[in-house]
Amino acid sequence: MKLGTRDIALTAIFASLYAVLVVTLSSISFELVQIRVADALIPLSIVFGWPVAAGVTIGGAIANVVSPMPSIITDVTLGSLANLIASIIAWKIGLLKLKNKILSEFLGCVTATAIITFIVGTYLAMLTEMELWIWWLGIGVGSTISITIFGYALVQVMKRLSSKTSVT
Repeated sequence: MKLGTRDIALTAIFASLYAVLVVTLSSISFELVQIRVADALIPLSIVFGWPVAAGVTIGGAIANVVSPMPSIITDVTLGSLANLIASIIAWKIGLLKLKNKILSEFLGCVTATAIITFIVGTYLAMLTEMELWIWWLGIGVGSTISITIFGYALVQVMKRLSSKTSVT
């Protein structure tokens, strides 16, 4: 895979945006119901591809350094891995030719939500004394808001903007 200047710039932009949003909104980014506004960037891999997947992964690693969880190393490692997997799978599902493109994109967002919920909820349950289902519920609610609702809306807006300005 050849990385051009545009890809590197987009990766840096998304990494920076992700980290700044998490740290700036840390009061809602590290709770039981984590409404990580930055996670709305994850589905943008459907529009921009690999640079978003790399950016939200790097940004997640940087942002989780300020995590209040018992093991920052686990949060940095597994949190950024969750972002990478969720972003790549959302991207690939978003490219599918299902009944229509909008359905593929929505399914990509829902799948990214499920991946983040499962991975993050599971390792947070292992790090704390709270039960797994409580973490899955809390992370699931927050991820539904940030990824499925905000992220899907962001994908639709960016698609319209990119088609008018030929960003992609």
